[in-house]
Amino acid sequence: MRVVSDEQIQQWADEAEAGYDVDALKRRGRGRPGRGAEPMQVVAVRLTAAELEVLDATAAKQHMTRSEAIRAALAHYVA
Repeated sequence: MRVVSDEQIQQWADEAEAGYDVDALKRRGRGRPGRGAEPMQVVAVRLTAAELEVLDATAAKQHMTRSEAIRAALAHYVA
C-alpha cells in the first residue's frame, strides 16, 4: 500500500484544474514501449519450476529481467 500525502493530492488537483495537453497525452502511447520498428510477438514456452528458478536466479545475477535473460540466451544460442 502506498500512502499519498495531502501535498501530492493538492498537486494533482492543481494540475487537473490547469487542464491537460491532450496532444501530449496522446503521444505517450499505451502499453510497453517497443524494442524496434517492427511489432513484437509473444512466444509461450513451458518451463518446469526448477528451470524457472535457475532462470530467475541467473537473470537476477546479471541484473536482467526474465525476458531479457531469455532473449540473451537465444541470441547466444543462434550466434
